[in-house]
Amino acid sequence: LFEFKGYRFALFPSIGGRAFEVDNDEQLESVGRFIGRIHQYASKQSFIHREPLTPEILGDDAYQYLRDSGIVAQSMQDAFFTVVGQVLDKAKQIWQQHSCDTIRLHGDLHPGNILWTPDGPGFVDLDDARQGPAVQDIWMMLTGDRAQQLLQLDLLIEAYQEFCDFDTKQLALIEPLRAFRMIHYNAWLAKRWQDPAFPMNFPWFADIKYWEQQTLAFKEQLAALDEAPLSLASFNR
Repeated sequence: LFEFKGYRFALFPSIGGRAFEVDNDEQLESVGRFIGRIHQYASKQSFIHREPLTPEILGDDAYQYLRDSGIVAQSMQDAFFTVVGQVLDKAKQIWQQHSCDTIRLHGDLHPGNILWTPDGPGFVDLDDARQGPAVQDIWMMLTGDRAQQLLQLDLLIEAYQEFCDFDTKQLALIEPLRAFRMIHYNAWLAKRWQDPAFPMNFPWFADIKYWEQQTLAFKEQLAALDEAPLSLASFNR
C-alpha cells in the first residue's frame, strides 16, 4: 500500500493467464476451493471502511438515483419503474426472510474477473469488495438453464466446503442478489454518464431500446423471484 500526493494505491505482482472456462468442471472445482480458502480467512474479521452489501444501498438507493437522474427514456419511465419497484419489493421481502452471517467478499466475482494462470485461478478487480453473504461470491458463476446451474452449483459448493462451511439457507438469496445487481448496475452507469468515457463506451445506455430490454429483463426477474431457490444435490445423498 502506497501514498502519492494524498492518494492511496496498491501494487500487486503482474501475472499472465487466460480466460476462466465456466463450463470446465475441473476449473470450476478449483475456483470453488479457492473461494472456500479465501472465505475461511475472510470470515475471521469484518471490513471496517467498506460499505456492506444491503438491499438499501444496492437496491433502494440505486432505484431512487435512477428515478431522480432522468436518464430513463421518458416514454419508458412508467413501465420501467413500475416493474423495478415490484422486483425490489419482492427481493427485499425474500432477503428479510433469510437473514444470515456476513463475511468479507470479493463482491463482483463474475467469470470475467477470474484469470486462469499456470497455478490455478487468480481473482482481479476488487473495487466492489464489501461485507455480505458468502453466496454473493458464488452465484455469478452460474450460467445456462436451471439444470446446468444446479450442476455448476453442486461442483462449486462441494469444492468450497473442503475449506469452509456453507450455509445452504443462503441459496434463497441468489435471485434477490441478482435483482439488486441489476438495479445497481443501471444506477452505476447513470452516475458516471457525465464522464465522456461512458457515452463513448456504453452508447446503448441512452437508447430507448435498452430501456425496453431492461423492462423485459426485470419482468423476467420478477418471475424468477417467485421460483423455488436452487438446491444442492450433494446434500441429499
